[in-house]
Amino acid sequence: MSMARSDVIAVLGPVDESLIAEIIATGATADDLAQAWAWVNSDEALVGELRPLPTGKVAELADLLEPDDDDEL
Repeated sequence: MSMARSDVIAVLGPVDESLIAEIIATGATADDLAQAWAWVNSDEALVGELRPLPTGKVAELADLLEPDDDDEL
């Protein structure tokens, strides 16, 4: 089942409307988004737990959620 705006906000908190639209357009589920959010925020811990790297929709969402290198400056 695809996500609604409220599902995205429930996982990520307040975010930009364009990001919400991009996330919904992937056709991913709220569970996919939660997994991607976990990878973006704690990838070293998840690798340490020997979890496989994200693939499919989770990987696509993780790419959307990763900060751009320009944003880190």
